[in-house]
Amino acid sequence: MSPEGRWVIDRHLKRMVRVLTEIAEVESHLAELTVNDPLVNALLELRGIGSVTAWTIRAEIGRFDRFRSGKQLARFCALTPRNASSGNRQSDAGLIKAGNRELRTVLIEAAHRLIRYDESWRSFACKMLQRGKPKCVIVVATANRWIRRLFHAMQPSKLVA
Repeated sequence: MSPEGRWVIDRHLKRMVRVLTEIAEVESHLAELTVNDPLVNALLELRGIGSVTAWTIRAEIGRFDRFRSGKQLARFCALTPRNASSGNRQSDAGLIKAGNRELRTVLIEAAHRLIRYDESWRSFACKMLQRGKPKCVIVVATANRWIRRLFHAMQPSKLVA
């Protein structure tokens, strides 16, 4: 490798070490802040949900009881289809543009893990795949259904402090 190339690589490596150190500090701080948080602890008990997913849900959703229904929560999470109907023709046109895109990203990643590691969600995905649904639609549908179920499970009356 040329000296110039080595210099560029060394700069990138130094920057990467700084970023990894900062990530470790942030994760440590968030872990301290949420150690006694009943919502985060309940989320961490769920299969396929790690710290970053739990912290993101806690930060972006806050309290689940501020939503009237799981459907309203799914819409907030930008996990519902956009309607493109006209006259007698009805169709969906991708996901809604409104909603929390960062939260949607985290929930879609969680849905990938659920499909991979949880038998009931894998079965749900296989049934949709057999009906000819594209994989991207299956993952979003999984995230949508999961957050709706989570809405009911995370009501304050069901969380123990």
